[in-house]
Amino acid sequence: MASSTQKTFLVTGVSSGFGKAFATAALQAGNRVIGTVRNDAAKQDFEKLGSNATAILLDVTDFEKIEPAITAVQQTVGPIDVLINNAGYGHEGILEESPLDEMIAQFNVNVFGAVAMIKAVLPTMRQRKSGHIINITSMGGFITMPGISYYCGSKFALEGISETLASEVAHLGIHVTAIAPGSFRTDWAGRSMVRTDRSIDDYNTLFDPIREARTAKSGQQAGDPAKAAQVMLDLVNHDAPPTHLLLGADAMSLVRNKLASLADEITRWEDISRSTAFAATPTA
Repeated sequence: MASSTQKTFLVTGVSSGFGKAFATAALQAGNRVIGTVRNDAAKQDFEKLGSNATAILLDVTDFEKIEPAITAVQQTVGPIDVLINNAGYGHEGILEESPLDEMIAQFNVNVFGAVAMIKAVLPTMRQRKSGHIINITSMGGFITMPGISYYCGSKFALEGISETLASEVAHLGIHVTAIAPGSFRTDWAGRSMVRTDRSIDDYNTLFDPIREARTAKSGQQAGDPAKAAQVMLDLVNHDAPPTHLLLGADAMSLVRNKLASLADEITRWEDISRSTAFAATPTA
């Protein structure tokens, strides 16, 4: 069953990509949308979308400012029904070549910023016994490929956090969904991607073709963000949304292959896995 009453959305990163598509679709469906932006120009652009569009200047890595900002906006606009943790970016680089500071920055946005937003909205959702938290992860939260270890690590983390949180708040009437898109036509592989400079020739044969293919494919991906936004609207109006949802045929295929490979590996090493128990104590 589904319901379609007006809801108040909080969407992080509404200036481009999925965030812009989600916010636009929610507004067009008659909902209120609070969008986080990084500067005054983006704030003005977002609020031009109508009286139901409210922008707040907020960097999701400015952790101490998040809770006061969300408290203030809820006092003005009203309680938040749906949080969409969309703000994030991709990091591309061979692990050995990539400075640790770049991993910290990746996790600050993709993981810690998302968790800080969740912690800011949970108290009122818990009090009202309703709400839906949607975390935008990635098929990279299930599968991996060379050159995006920091990114995949952050998305694996957010998948695990989402699933755990879902089990903690289900009895409170709060839904949690991790949406894992495949390749969509956003700026993820373009201007939103942070790329570490190459420095070690031993990785050239492995990684250079991957980087070149990703750059060439940017802007030509099969996934349509507008269609993903419609899926999101269906989810928030559903009484029993999933905890995990893959988006895109590529995500479905790659994740299924990963799970099948993992199942095979578990079976191959099953005897070793079981061999670590204490030996049974002989009985007289």
